[in-house]
Amino acid sequence: MAVGFVLITVSPLKEKEAFEEISNIEEIKEIYPLFGEYDILAKVEAEDIDQIGSIVISKIRAVAGVIDTKTFLTSKSLEGA
Repeated sequence: MAVGFVLITVSPLKEKEAFEEISNIEEIKEIYPLFGEYDILAKVEAEDIDQIGSIVISKIRAVAGVIDTKTFLTSKSLEGA
């Protein structure tokens, strides 16, 4: 299992619609609105890193209003740390 955290920049006035559409993507496990340089933080879970890349390109970047994404990849978490 691979996990990616995606910082998403959205066009002004498109934040709400983009947030709702991204939250409906099956592989998005958590999503948060942000204030500042980025507008949305999304946690993506997939079988491997290649699949995370495909999800970002074909699903997240395809959402109307998404201008840019920055993805951070990890392969495991430290539970209870």
